[in-house]
Amino acid sequence: MTDILESMRRIFVPIHKEGYPFILIALFATIVLAWLWSPLGWIGAILTVWVCYFFRDPPRVTPMREGLVISPADGRVNLITTAVPPAELSLPPEPMTRISVFMNVFDCHVNRSPVTGRIEQILYTPGLFLNAELDKASEDNERNALVIETAGTRIGVVQIAGLVARRIVSFVKVGDSLSTGERFGLIRFGSRLDIYVPMSAQVLVGLGQTAVAGETVLADLTANEPARQYRVG
Repeated sequence: MTDILESMRRIFVPIHKEGYPFILIALFATIVLAWLWSPLGWIGAILTVWVCYFFRDPPRVTPMREGLVISPADGRVNLITTAVPPAELSLPPEPMTRISVFMNVFDCHVNRSPVTGRIEQILYTPGLFLNAELDKASEDNERNALVIETAGTRIGVVQIAGLVARRIVSFVKVGDSLSTGERFGLIRFGSRLDIYVPMSAQVLVGLGQTAVAGETVLADLTANEPARQYRVG
């Protein structure tokens, strides 16, 4: 029996507790729709399964070498550029490398710390709900910005709401210490994360690459190797 239960635990991906209210609402709606007309009940059931899928929170195996910057989000690397970090981060007004990971509605939306360190600052900024893939979303959209100090280096992590995202949820507060890969928040229903690292960091991903939160290495703060080249296709 123990082996059977362990096998079932491995098959079914855990669901984050933030999703429980939405799952209950979807279940209730399914029952009502099925009572009104059985085909509508099937539509509700599909919606309920999707809500469970959206709030999944699978375990991840996180690389732990010092200096690595790990993806805080599941999704596609849609932008690697040089930019001055947002003023609310209170970082020096100098260009940094910005790596953006876009999450669609089918990606896991639990966000994980990219480094081990202490949270120096958290600032929520109201804003618009433009397409999170647009570059200007970094400045115009609703967002939640964190500064994490790690081994003497300060990096920025910005949760950005998207077209259908209407709630950025934070699990942490200023002064908290995070381990690499530790959960720090989520964004409901499509969004993006921007990661700001020093220009000296070696970027280890390419545009269009699929990133996995807590597992994919985005950059190395300590590397001094030549920049890597990537082929799309």
